[in-house]
Amino acid sequence: MNLLGAMRTFRRVVELDSFSKAAADLGQSTAAVSKQVRQLEERLGALLLLRTTRRMSLSDAGRRYYAECCRLLDELEALERSTAQGAEEVSGSLRINAPLSFSHKVLSPLLARFMARYPRLNIELTLDDRLLDVVAEGFDVSLRIRAELVDSSLVARHLGETAQVLCASPAYLAQQGTPAQLEDLRQHACLAYRLADHPGQWQLLGPQGEVSIQLPARFSADNSLILCDLLLAGTGIGALPSFIAQPLLDNGQLQRVLPDYQFAKRSIYALYSSSRHVPRKVRAFVEFLAEALAACNQGSPGAI
Repeated sequence: MNLLGAMRTFRRVVELDSFSKAAADLGQSTAAVSKQVRQLEERLGALLLLRTTRRMSLSDAGRRYYAECCRLLDELEALERSTAQGAEEVSGSLRINAPLSFSHKVLSPLLARFMARYPRLNIELTLDDRLLDVVAEGFDVSLRIRAELVDSSLVARHLGETAQVLCASPAYLAQQGTPAQLEDLRQHACLAYRLADHPGQWQLLGPQGEVSIQLPARFSADNSLILCDLLLAGTGIGALPSFIAQPLLDNGQLQRVLPDYQFAKRSIYALYSSSRHVPRKVRAFVEFLAEALAACNQGSPGAI
């Protein structure tokens, strides 16, 4: 027996004072309505309705049960209503994990706009360039920048692309010379990003196709902002994401090295748990970010 269904049926029978009218109202047969009330009485071990050939009335137990039945059903309806409204309202707490340099240069200017759009939403941002376990760490969304993602049970939403730029300061190149070909890099101080897709090597696309060069790094770090500081200080040659490098290239603080060789574009992903019912706050953030990054790239692919 469906207990809630039987309670709702019993309530309509009492409210309409008729099995046949309740059956018509509920779109059921009179026999089905009568059976549900009988099963409810059997479950409770009490007679709820006193029936005669002419009329029907509530027993003492039926009056008490009817009052509590209405209260419980009304509370349940209110709970369902508030839950449904809450699911559509962007509120609560949103836990985001993202790389530090991307958050500093790209995400943080966008977050103010997002928070202004959804004033009832609280943001908890954790910065870490490492690939964290989204589910185990309790994040709602994790932003990752990778050439390719490993298979997982998470949903991966592609948000945009960014490029890697091989560069150095003009002062370093003036002192140490500008590499003319790929092998010349072996004679230079190279700075490496330790959490790259392929640590210890640079994979590039040049005039003769794809090439890979293994370089002993004089310095390595797990954060691109630190690499940028050392490049600006004239310490060596390194690769930076374009969202860090481009403004510095534009104002002459950095200079491209071996411009005929390009790194493969890297994709920006939003990762979140696979579910039929993705929370509204997660959908809102991912959609907002997808639109914002698309606007950043308009007319300048790979500029993020």
